[in-house]
Amino acid sequence: MTARPSDKSREHRHPASGGIDQRAQQIDPAGHHRLDLNASAKGTMKQPGRVEARDEDRSGTMTTIAPSARRELRTGRTMPLIGLGTWGIGEDVARVVDDALRADYAMIDTARDYGSQPGIGDALRGAAARRDQVYVVTKIEEADNPREAVENDLNVLRLDHADLTLIHRPPPNGVGERLWEGLAAIRDEGLVRDIGVSNYSVAQIETLIEATGEVPAVNQIEWSPFGHSSALQAHHQALGILIMAYSPLTCGQRLDDPVLRDIAATKNRSPAQVLLRWNLQRGTVPIPKSSSADHVVENFALFDFSLSGDDILRLDELNEGWSALGGLAYD
Repeated sequence: MTARPSDKSREHRHPASGGIDQRAQQIDPAGHHRLDLNASAKGTMKQPGRVEARDEDRSGTMTTIAPSARRELRTGRTMPLIGLGTWGIGEDVARVVDDALRADYAMIDTARDYGSQPGIGDALRGAAARRDQVYVVTKIEEADNPREAVENDLNVLRLDHADLTLIHRPPPNGVGERLWEGLAAIRDEGLVRDIGVSNYSVAQIETLIEATGEVPAVNQIEWSPFGHSSALQAHHQALGILIMAYSPLTCGQRLDDPVLRDIAATKNRSPAQVLLRWNLQRGTVPIPKSSSADHVVENFALFDFSLSGDDILRLDELNEGWSALGGLAYD
């Protein structure tokens, strides 16, 4: 796919996470990778936090990653490499989710306060994909009763379980021990497969683990070259916590950055694609959003180019603790 002009409307001691499950890849007779949504849910762990689907670890040689490859969680289950965010999409959610599923996305992220769950439920109900072919991420809020919130979400989505449920943000007081214990109990009953957190700092996660003995599978946080934390990522890798990156396209606010545009031009790709590819090679799972069908497709077209070691370094050096939303929750 050729580069597109920037579009600011495209966004508003356990196994270590981040390894690639290669058994989710298939190669057709012509030698091209194709998506296999029926791939095994488990695979071989790779080095934590980096894309390792026969890559050259930032050497600049072509990094071969199939769209069907998956990240292995600390629990042994896996998740897709990229998902669709649905915050702020509005009334077009069902159509956008349908566009995404047709473009081979296999993960949808939602929360009750996004207002996207009814539309997601409609799209999943009408989709050709089976339930086990779509990974659904839900969230509970800080004032919720965990069981009531999860059951309500599943009823609205018309699902019998969520693949991953997160505490959306830490409560104003404490780190949400009651919420976390409630989610763990619900997971043990099978209503959710894995549990995690969102917008948590290292200190908050450490407190949560110390209080409950339960390590999150995922921390979903704002993450881009302009605002990220290598120290947080190293901590999470050591504990096997996978980072999901929301607002990976900076809500469109930094797509005109000269360094980003220069790298995009050398790859004949859009700035958005470079930002998402940076996430893949950094070992994080981006969840971009867009209401444009063309951009939904474009945001998934990440698997036939790679960033060199110098490209990654140049992007890393853009870090200034910047946030599209007024501040990094984990800073």
